[in-house]
Amino acid sequence: MEFSAPHAPRLNLFGDPVVAKALKHFASASRALIDGSRLPKATQDLVTLRASQINGCGYCTDAHSKDLAHAGESAVRIHLVAAWRESTVFSEAERAALELTEQGTRIADAAGGVPDEVWARAAKHYDEGQLSALVLFISLINASNRMGVINRTAGGDYQPGQFG
Repeated sequence: MEFSAPHAPRLNLFGDPVVAKALKHFASASRALIDGSRLPKATQDLVTLRASQINGCGYCTDAHSKDLAHAGESAVRIHLVAAWRESTVFSEAERAALELTEQGTRIADAAGGVPDEVWARAAKHYDEGQLSALVLFISLINASNRMGVINRTAGGDYQPGQFG
């Protein structure tokens, strides 16, 4: 199997004024959630990293792993997100959030959607407001991942804090 260097992005998504405006609203929704949610910041970041790994989004995986490190998260926890089931470094609440993230990200693979037992494990650790934020985080990161993958936005150049 041969590997090639990552491609340049297919489009400048900010080049079209209508798309740029929509992306600003999308980013505002994300920012409102990040700034106002009672969902623990570490959980927010672990969830966005795990979905990005599953979706194969190099840019988002790069960004979220660097943001976690910049926020003081240990290298062990960052590296083990991909293998959280076989790891001892995550709380039960974080494990429930990661499980919900995987189920919500792989929704097309699940015949019946997110199983009730997965939801129940998350609901055991998070109140309704936190669960609502978790659902929205999972949805927004999946949309971001799809934009990145479709547009071939490569990882590697992200700097923590570059977007505010």
